[in-house]
Amino acid sequence: MRRLNPPWTLQGLCCTIKAFQILFWYVVKEEGDLKTIKSFSPSTHRIWYLLAALVALVVSDGLITHFLVNRGLGQEGNPFLQTLVGETNFLVIKVLGVLLCALILWDIHRRRPKLALISSWCFVVLYAGIVLWNLCAFFISQV
Repeated sequence: MRRLNPPWTLQGLCCTIKAFQILFWYVVKEEGDLKTIKSFSPSTHRIWYLLAALVALVVSDGLITHFLVNRGLGQEGNPFLQTLVGETNFLVIKVLGVLLCALILWDIHRRRPKLALISSWCFVVLYAGIVLWNLCAFFISQV
């Protein structure tokens, strides 16, 4: 039995991105909507990779934050989510929120690709910083 790579590793992220691509092509093929969707251009590749990275980073942020708060090693910085951190609804809300944001960015990309790419890059860099901060907090608390 083959073991799946966790989504927070580079191999897991690549598998997630590939799954999004396969899902995209399956949906497009089944819908018969190939005429309205442009070919899979380099810009489209970039936005898919950025959105997959954003989803992976937000999910990893949620998992790390959930772990740190449950162990008493940290607290949630978002005042809207502070009351939900200890519950399983916290992770569900994080996942649904990032999927909604990814769909909105994809919709923006259809009309204004440059704006969507720049926005996606900004969000990916922001969440990479947040995940790095959470990991530093985790490793410092273990020392």
